[in-house]
Amino acid sequence: MDRLDNAIRPYAWGSTTAIPHLLGVEPSGEPQAEMWMGAHPGAPSRTTRGTLVEVIESDPKRELGAEAVAKFGPHLPFLLKILAAGAPLSLQVHPDLRQAQEGYADEQRRGIPVDAPHRNYKDANHKPELICALTEFDGLCGFRTPAEAADLLAALDVDSLKPYVDLLHAHPEEAALREVLTAILTADREEMTHTVAEAAAACARLGGDHAPYAGIAHHYPGDPGVLAAILLNHVRLQPGEALFLGAGIPHAYLSGLGVEIMANSDNVLRCGLTPKHVDVPELLRVVRFEAGDPGVLRPEAAPDGEEVYETPIDEFRLSRYVLPEGTTAHDLTLRTPQILLCTAGSVHVGEHELTAGQSVFVPAAEKTEVSGAGTVFRATVVV
Repeated sequence: MDRLDNAIRPYAWGSTTAIPHLLGVEPSGEPQAEMWMGAHPGAPSRTTRGTLVEVIESDPKRELGAEAVAKFGPHLPFLLKILAAGAPLSLQVHPDLRQAQEGYADEQRRGIPVDAPHRNYKDANHKPELICALTEFDGLCGFRTPAEAADLLAALDVDSLKPYVDLLHAHPEEAALREVLTAILTADREEMTHTVAEAAAACARLGGDHAPYAGIAHHYPGDPGVLAAILLNHVRLQPGEALFLGAGIPHAYLSGLGVEIMANSDNVLRCGLTPKHVDVPELLRVVRFEAGDPGVLRPEAAPDGEEVYETPIDEFRLSRYVLPEGTTAHDLTLRTPQILLCTAGSVHVGEHELTAGQSVFVPAAEKTEVSGAGTVFRATVVV
């Protein structure tokens, strides 16, 4: 079992206070967006035996278990994060596995360097993900129905938005959403800047369901992604609630602190709310134009006290234990690898005492017990 020393990523959208507050340290004044726990080559966790990548490479079957290696290969198939959004993240989608493999192979053939800022596919893997709120957490997830989106846009009473309202009423669901998103993202940028400014002012004036989009426009004035965001469901998670984001689902996180887990990939297609590379044609090819409820997840309680966030993905499985004072030790031994993360209180995992923000990597089949008073998230795989 290895205590993890984890890298913190200082992306511009990160909160300056949320992660320091969780860790019980003084803020540096710089944004701290994500703390990565895992074996992603971009920022692997460190241990006394080397990076977690090196630890796993030294003996994959011992560290991961024979079943996990047989199913996923000799690497940890998930990446666990603490995510702290102080400003909206990019409006984005992730490809499915086939799209990722084809896109990666195509960019390799064209000789685009993997670290090139205009590259879409950094690897050949899909990137389903789950975000679980630690604080109240705001995000956008999936399309509204065309009728709901039309009502929100019409209420703004902006003349240049009326053609979009008409399109949303005139076509079946998929065609309506496709046509309007395409029109927004391909419109003349100078004209769109004025439209977004008018829409943002109207959102601020109206408040209510429109208020989140005024906030987005404050961070990204003139960005067509502000209008694209109005097409999406706004979701406010309470602590302990979660969202699962599969391939092709447009989404963006707006604010809050959460535990995020994903397949070990860095494939993101963006269409707005970002200074990073935007590829509208590729995003439109990958996105799923399906309206529906975003499906807030609540954990399913097991008899041993484990609370599981059920998803259709085998590369990761996220659960938590909420341990009150005086709880007897829980046996957490599994035949698969685990990362255990404390997010509140103080707990003992083997010989390690963990407080909020601290974590350990547990090799497959290693005897593991947790005790104390606090909250522990468990990340593992399904074999």
